[in-house]
Amino acid sequence: MINKIASSIEAALSGIADGSVVMIGGFGTAGIPDALIDGLIAQGAKELTVVNNNAGNGETGLAALLKAGRVRKIICSFPRQADSQVFDALYRSGKLELELVPQGNLAERIRAAGAGIGAFFSPTGYGTELAKNADGSAKETRLIKGKHYVLEQPIHADVALIKAELGDRWGNLVYRKAARNFGPVMAMAAKRTVASVFEVVGLGVLDPEAIVTPGIFVHHVVPLPRSATQAAGFAQKTPQTQENRA
Repeated sequence: MINKIASSIEAALSGIADGSVVMIGGFGTAGIPDALIDGLIAQGAKELTVVNNNAGNGETGLAALLKAGRVRKIICSFPRQADSQVFDALYRSGKLELELVPQGNLAERIRAAGAGIGAFFSPTGYGTELAKNADGSAKETRLIKGKHYVLEQPIHADVALIKAELGDRWGNLVYRKAARNFGPVMAMAAKRTVASVFEVVGLGVLDPEAIVTPGIFVHHVVPLPRSATQAAGFAQKTPQTQENRA
């Protein structure tokens, strides 16, 4: 019997090795798997390469992981904002490596890894510093139908930590609105995906048309209670799920 429900965060994150590439879902403050990030801090893996849209807010979540000194490199598209003081301090002191990637390219590089695409040409970044590799060498470029393109490589991960709304024991996931963000493509691009959910439902309750991430891409589902703040802001469940429960 397939049952991907983890007994605890600790169990779901066990075995993550030092030096792993870890994708973490989230866009701004939406869809960040804070509890899984805290679990990763407790788990102890270090020298990590983290892939995320930004570089953390305040001193919680991803920022807490950076502050704990567990991250060697971050790959993101939006590292600086009003409350990115942890990233700023680490980067300016040379303790954190940054690979800056335009947001569209970041999403496509992750998607390419999950789709089995070897590389792809993108016009974004041509003629800028973003058309260079991390070592300073120039990326391959090509003129296609009169337009210049830069060759971009897929980003593969050892682990993806994502946050969904609902899940079942097979690992099928449904997201809530903007909390979906990078979760689906990250789940496809990682060797191992851990998803936190607010509710585990029975098989067949999720409308197949509403399932965004099929269970084949998910290895562990961690049910977590919704906080009082989250519950107050949660107006209604996914309509498809309500219909199935009726």
